[in-house]
Amino acid sequence: MNVSVEGNRGLCGNVNGLPRCRSITQTRNRNHKLVLLISLSLLGAFLFCGLSGIFIFYWRKKRPSMDDEDKNGEDFFSISTFDGRKTYNQILKATGEFNGAYCIGKGGCGSVYKAKMASGETVAVKRLHSSSEMVNRVDFLNEVRALTRIRHRNIVKLHGYCSHAQNSLLVYEYLEGGSLVESLNNDEVAQAFDWNKRVNVIKGVAHALSYMHHDCSPPIVHRDISSKNILLDSECEACVSDFGTSKILNLESSNWSNLAGTYGYLAPELGCSMKVTEKCDVYSFGVLTLEVIKGEHPGDIITFLSSPSTKNMELRDLLDHRLVVPSLEMKKLITSILIIAIRCVNSNTEIRPTMYDVSQKITCFISDI
Repeated sequence: MNVSVEGNRGLCGNVNGLPRCRSITQTRNRNHKLVLLISLSLLGAFLFCGLSGIFIFYWRKKRPSMDDEDKNGEDFFSISTFDGRKTYNQILKATGEFNGAYCIGKGGCGSVYKAKMASGETVAVKRLHSSSEMVNRVDFLNEVRALTRIRHRNIVKLHGYCSHAQNSLLVYEYLEGGSLVESLNNDEVAQAFDWNKRVNVIKGVAHALSYMHHDCSPPIVHRDISSKNILLDSECEACVSDFGTSKILNLESSNWSNLAGTYGYLAPELGCSMKVTEKCDVYSFGVLTLEVIKGEHPGDIITFLSSPSTKNMELRDLLDHRLVVPSLEMKKLITSILIIAIRCVNSNTEIRPTMYDVSQKITCFISDI
């Protein structure tokens, strides 16, 4: 072997000590295979991206987001059993195009109608007022966002919603018992609304709020717990409703917001601070509990309960006199629940318990009877 070529890498030829060179044909075949491999890889990548894009587009077309609803204004998004425009037309027919004869309740941002669907199922349809469109639109979206996140036996079930050019509708399960405030304000109904049923309503609301505050991530604050927003089924089981002013807490934010809620149930700290916390609902729950036991809104009694003179108040001052005097066991249970309610309405937020603690204690009190 020639010394001048010895040690040079990549050399080939018919020289003793060097490897044989590949033929031109072999080199071309090798290059062709490399090009083919790269081409197939690129083609596979393009196909994958293309199919993914088609799938995402199709999925969005089939299941529009809330933003899509806002843009077209005429889509009905089915959460469970309802079918778009067909359902919308059924609702119009079932309510006589929202005739007052089918109206079963009115609130600040909408009216509720009873509608019997073609399937035979009866639903409650909340139609938002058009007078303050922007405010109602925010309430509408708040309610949809909250109720599509949560499922609990003591929270009203949202079947679906309709964002139409003429009507914004929320379709709920229909609860035969109506609102809690109606049961308390009607003497005949209130007398049948006995102590056991009232305790069960308090327990149900406590469970719902505990779920919203402690089992949902991020937590949800209702902000308008009041007797008009508690619905009852045929067995007097309570369901929390009307999530128009609810707020999904941002754990990385201070959660400042505009004042919302019903006068008489608002936590006192909201008068000087617009910071929303779970303790706002705790206060409202305390007021509601006092109202259920007394049979009417406690009013100025709340201020009296926070003063040192509370010891001078007797249990009978806090009971609904339309009902028979509770038994000794029931009196003990009611007293224990009232003690919790008084802590809930304390002006000091640090003294108020969490809804988880309230829910657990009420369950224990009931089980001890």
